[in-house]
Amino acid sequence: MRKFLWWSLCILNLLLVYNGLAFAESGAASQVSSGLPWWSWPIILFGFTFIIGLIAPMSGVGGGVLFVPLSTAFFPFSVDFIRGTGLIMALTSALSSSPELIRKGLANVKIMAPVVCVSMVTSILGGIVGLWITNAFPSGKYYITIALGIVLFIIFIVMLTSKRVEFPEVKEQDNLSKALGLTGSWFEPTLNKIVEYRITRLPVGIFFFALVGFIAGMFGLGAGWANVPVLNLLMGAPIKVATSTSMAIIAVNDAAAAWIYISKGAVLPLIVVPSVIGISIGARIGAKLAVKAKPVFVKYLVMAIMLLAASLNIIKGLKGLHIL
Repeated sequence: MRKFLWWSLCILNLLLVYNGLAFAESGAASQVSSGLPWWSWPIILFGFTFIIGLIAPMSGVGGGVLFVPLSTAFFPFSVDFIRGTGLIMALTSALSSSPELIRKGLANVKIMAPVVCVSMVTSILGGIVGLWITNAFPSGKYYITIALGIVLFIIFIVMLTSKRVEFPEVKEQDNLSKALGLTGSWFEPTLNKIVEYRITRLPVGIFFFALVGFIAGMFGLGAGWANVPVLNLLMGAPIKVATSTSMAIIAVNDAAAAWIYISKGAVLPLIVVPSVIGISIGARIGAKLAVKAKPVFVKYLVMAIMLLAASLNIIKGLKGLHIL
């Protein structure tokens, strides 16, 4: 499984480079021009995503959720390139961590399988709809920017109100969850014992995952901000199982949506490569800082960034439509 995911990532990177060279030849790279020399953007993006990488592990928020709205608000790149990069960043993170999480028994493939059958399709539809809107209408990118701001407000509310339960108690499974045998166990070192759990409310969970998949594909956001609350609070998965299974779900959903952006020419290595490298290095350091950081401070810091990015994206979209 680990070798399969590793080779998949290598093939994806080769396709990105090939795609990027084709765009450079056709002049698509000019869409990121803003008077600065081309070599300055990789440096700026590396520093920008390095900072995001520092924050992400401490807050539990995926890098794509911070990268997409902030880049849309502050950078002159095409919104299509930004969304494509956001998906690749989330996909890289998920492919890096999922094999180990599955091996340890934290990421439950039995839970992942039924929900990704639906969310994978909706993530592809989301990518198609998002690209169609920006290409079919001259002002489509401004409507996408406004919609992104509204989604960020929703994420802000979810983060503000959600509570995580370490070991939810599921008294009774629904018929579908019971039929599919959605149970599991893992060794929890903090308790020095094997923890067993079972999942419930699968039909309702599938509906929410379908919605989340569409949003992730349309805006290029990693879906961990929504996957974890649905798995933990709604379906009764322990928090460690919820976060780990969420990464496995992202690996499938974002891979499906990413192919839409690659095939349409919306993934540019000039943006993707320094962003992936920056967030990878930053996340390694951020993981160590997370031990000393106060979770409450980091949580409110990220929420403040979300609120700021939401406001800036809505204002930017309204100005583009000449409403402000």
